[in-house]
Amino acid sequence: MKRILVIMFLVFLSATVLNQTAFCQQKPEKTSVWDLVIKSEIETAISMLQTVYAKHQKGEMTLVQAKKLGADLLRGLRYGPDLYFWADTTEGVNVVLYGQKGVEGKNRIDYKDSKGKPLIRDIIAKAKAGGGYEDYWFPKEGRQIPFPKRGYVKLFEPFGWVVGTGYYLETGNQ
Repeated sequence: MKRILVIMFLVFLSATVLNQTAFCQQKPEKTSVWDLVIKSEIETAISMLQTVYAKHQKGEMTLVQAKKLGADLLRGLRYGPDLYFWADTTEGVNVVLYGQKGVEGKNRIDYKDSKGKPLIRDIIAKAKAGGGYEDYWFPKEGRQIPFPKRGYVKLFEPFGWVVGTGYYLETGNQ
């Protein structure tokens, strides 16, 4: 019986090591669980926008109506208690930014984070290059002091929108 348990443990350990090795080969950059979450959430948001755009393509609504519906849905979309989505056009005009409705419709192309990073320009470039992760500093809702944040962005080409979400690094998700 003891020998069977040892063999089962070794098989389990070998499978775990092989699985981890395969995972590491697929993901060349260091990836946290939250990185995987935000990428997956962006894929879901893009899929939602694609469904809205399909209604436009079928003639059920104009492009203007589709964009308005997409923005309204994106504005209300949440995962977790305080995790949200935002979108800017490829020209830098904000479409949706949770908690900062006064920013919507304004051009943020020259916005820099507290460390001087040209955030919106970098995010747009990243999205146009196929999407990806971006590290920056951004204030939490209702606060003035910026905190380190990691986001994931992707271009939704039919609307010309860069869609993103992120999490604060020091707390994992808040």
